[in-house]
Amino acid sequence: MNDTKLKKISNLLGLAQRSGNLTSGEFSIAKLVKSGKIKLLIVANDVSDETNKQYYNMAQYYNIMLIKLFTKDELGNMIGKGYRAAVAVNDHGFAKAIINLYKSE
Repeated sequence: MNDTKLKKISNLLGLAQRSGNLTSGEFSIAKLVKSGKIKLLIVANDVSDETNKQYYNMAQYYNIMLIKLFTKDELGNMIGKGYRAAVAVNDHGFAKAIINLYKSE
């Protein structure tokens, strides 16, 4: 994926955070996933195998799109926090825009 698309996704994640449409933290994400409010799950490339499996299984079970992108530090910096293993987008518009950028050639 080229730098322009990564920057656009990064900007969208920052906007989603500021507008209250992004959740981070394992327990907060799990709670919202179970409630059916999560539209997209983004997991860092550098998480442990066990953490990766946990989020993958959660996404599969609840039929949520999962994208592996960025590092834990990059994800945290994008949303103005410390490192984050995963972030969850709970707004359809933000999720759709990120997925479209991710899938576009």
